[in-house]
Amino acid sequence: MNRLNTWLSCFAAATVAVVIAYLWIDRPTAFFAHDHWAQIKFFGKLPLISESLFPIAAVIFLTVAAKVLLNQTVSKWHGYLFLCGLSLVVAETIKEQLKYVFGRTWPETWTNNNPSLIHDNVYGFNFFHSGQAYSSFPSGHTNAICAVMAVLWFAYPRYRPLYIVPVAAVIAGLVGADFHFVSDIIAGGFIGASTGWILVIFWQTYFSAAPAAKSAKKVRKK
Repeated sequence: MNRLNTWLSCFAAATVAVVIAYLWIDRPTAFFAHDHWAQIKFFGKLPLISESLFPIAAVIFLTVAAKVLLNQTVSKWHGYLFLCGLSLVVAETIKEQLKYVFGRTWPETWTNNNPSLIHDNVYGFNFFHSGQAYSSFPSGHTNAICAVMAVLWFAYPRYRPLYIVPVAAVIAGLVGADFHFVSDIIAGGFIGASTGWILVIFWQTYFSAAPAAKSAKKVRKK
C-alpha cells in the first residue's frame, strides 16, 4: 500500500469513528463527565501539556536559528525538534480553518454565555460560523500534542511507549473536564498525526537522505 492509500485508509477510518462518536458517544460521555468528573481539578490541568508546547517550540526555533546564523552544525535530533515545531505550527493553522468550516458548539458553557450541550441542549455543527462559541471541532489540544508526538513517533520509534503517555494524558483531561466531545478529539488527533507523519516523510526523503547520497557519489568516483 502506497503512502496516499495509507493516508486515505486512515482518513476513512477516522471519519467513520467521528460519525459513530457524534451519533452515539459524544452526548452520553459529555453528560457523564459533567456529572462525575468535571469538578475534579486534576483533569483540567492535563491539557496544559499541549499549551506548553508552543513556548518550547519557540525556544527550539531560536536555538536552531542561532546555530544556523553562527554556521554551526545542526545535529539530527535538533533537526527533528525543529520539525516538531514546524508540525505544531502547520497543524495549528489547519485546525483553525477547520474550526471555522465546521462551527461546532461546545459540551459546556465557558465564556460569554456560549451555547452548549449542557447549558442549552445545543448540539451539532453550524457550518462556516466564526467565533469561540463555534470552535469545538476539531480539538486543538489533541491536534497539538499529536502533531509533535507523531514526529517523534516516526523519527525515533524505539521510544514509542513514552510518546503515548502525554497523548493519553491530554485526551483524559479533555474528556474528564468535559472540554471536548470525543469526536472532536478523534478529528484533532488525526489532523495532528497526519501533519507530523507527512513532515517526517518529507524531511527524510529530501533532506536526511541528501548527505548520504552525496557520500555515495564520492565513493563511486574514487
